[in-house]
Amino acid sequence: MENPYLPYPVRIKEIITETEDKNLKTFKFVFLNKEDEEKFSYIPGQFAELSVPGKGEIPIGIASSPTEKGHVTFTVNKVGLVTTHLHNMKEGDIMGIRGPLGNWYPWDEMEGKNVVIIGGGFAFTTLRSSIVYMLHPENRPKFKEIIVVYGARSPGMLLYKDELAQWEQRDDIEMHITVDATDDPDWKYNIGFVPTITEQKITSSENAIAIVCGPPIMIKFTQPVLEKLGFPP
Repeated sequence: MENPYLPYPVRIKEIITETEDKNLKTFKFVFLNKEDEEKFSYIPGQFAELSVPGKGEIPIGIASSPTEKGHVTFTVNKVGLVTTHLHNMKEGDIMGIRGPLGNWYPWDEMEGKNVVIIGGGFAFTTLRSSIVYMLHPENRPKFKEIIVVYGARSPGMLLYKDELAQWEQRDDIEMHITVDATDDPDWKYNIGFVPTITEQKITSSENAIAIVCGPPIMIKFTQPVLEKLGFPP
């Protein structure tokens, strides 16, 4: 029987600094043993424990999609001892991943429905996993409209900027990107808080399911907007 407390050894393949304050980095890991990748079978919405030798573990949402083979990705916010040490690690370094853990989004219920994804700040990580999963050619026909509202404090704090731009160009996903405030003359998207933009852009709850992930204050003010539209709490 597998020991669930034993991390799978992984190598850091790539590190991407996501935000202008450099506090959010995306780590792409490859498993040292191919069979471990097969055992690490996850569903969008789950998390894992990242294990840094001699420093400890930290629970982080999985940002990659199971449709992305050969690696697993996490976006890590530098907030404490373990995450600070991880931010100082280099490509090629060895560490561990334990999981997958936690619940996932109700994918069976979402099939055949319009999917509304609402995310704020750093919490967009597992939502990225879900978007990539749904946009995969094998999965896209399972869902009707996909509508995304994603907000950050400023343009420099948005995650996955290249992918956001790519999704913007697609005709099978509707993107509403927003920032709290900006004086950037080149900013071409929305300005306003996520609940406000949600109220403006989401017009119906008919045959729809909403996934909301973000800071508590964002969720607090977004929930009444969705309930008014008829989404169940």
